Amino acid sequence: MDRQDLQDNKRDSFPKFILNIMFIHVKILFPSFLLLVGCGQQTSLPQVIWSGYRASDFKGVAAFSEVERFLHAGSGIAGSPEALKSANYILSRLQEKGVSTSLDTFEDSTPDGIKTFRNVMGVIPGKQDRLIILGAHYDLKSGIESFVGANDSGSGVGLLLALASLLKAAPAGGPEVWLVFLDGEECRVSYGANDGLHGSRHLAGKLVAEGKATKVQAFILADMIGDKNLSVTIPRNSDPGLMLAVFKAATEAGTRAAFSLCDYSILDDHQPFLDKGIPAIDLIDFQYGSAPRLNDYWHTAADTLDKLSPESLEIVGQVVLRVISGLSSDPMDQSQPFDRIQGSRGAPLPH
Repeated sequence: MDRQDLQDNKRDSFPKFILNIMFIHVKILFPSFLLLVGCGQQTSLPQVIWSGYRASDFKGVAAFSEVERFLHAGSGIAGSPEALKSANYILSRLQEKGVSTSLDTFEDSTPDGIKTFRNVMGVIPGKQDRLIILGAHYDLKSGIESFVGANDSGSGVGLLLALASLLKAAPAGGPEVWLVFLDGEECRVSYGANDGLHGSRHLAGKLVAEGKATKVQAFILADMIGDKNLSVTIPRNSDPGLMLAVFKAATEAGTRAAFSLCDYSILDDHQPFLDKGIPAIDLIDFQYGSAPRLNDYWHTAADTLDKLSPESLEIVGQVVLRVISGLSSDPMDQSQPFDRIQGSRGAPLPH
């Protein structure tokens, strides 16, 4: 929070000529004072001026390793003992990296009755008047035999865990960043008020209830972003300003060809934030398959680690860091024109 120095309320009672004499003496003596301080021992560290994250420091091999470790630890369907094991693993992994953590446990109704869900929260301190949230879901789709979810949801989890190390080690002065691992994204029957998006709806509602929603500059969702043949298809139901920020960051990184605007909307964990008026974007590769423009690995036993690559994770991670840096140093103008990438929008396709 910005602070204002207390002003001496007696200053105005001084005659102006006395104040002018005092000001002249200060101007004469101040350089000598600085010289003396410079020759002596420094009593305080110089102020760190934050200039953004170094995107090149993010390495895909680190993210790929995190995906591999997460899959080895095991994941499960929301509300299951395996999902609790996943939550505890993510929690301990963040703590190993020195990140402040919490487990937000809540209950919600589902087609299978009341279930317990757990959002894992990691907080990187920063400027208190701005908040950026990076999200990924960690639960698995139910009803698929031999499903491990390497890309959906392992890739997003691995990306955020790798980003945690870099964000934690970055110089002070950046934004406050939340790393949120969401539970219950996958629906059990079909998406609806009580089926799917449980963790994101809970968090978005909590932000509003606690008066924090207006502080959120961006919710950036990473979902299915590890495909070897990376094609990040940003759905039309994403915040226009954040779309432009992502395309700009990808252009600067030389990876613009890997990002495109999807032909349709996608119902995913970013939607509850949009519904609450919070800028949100979904970074998702919805062409995850055996051939271009196919999505035939999605929600199948073919979603395995061999379909992923460190290079793809690195591309997305570096773009996310560039976006965060840009938002923090120069808050976007949400009113900027968007005509050149705007198009018709169909009904959201459930993820």
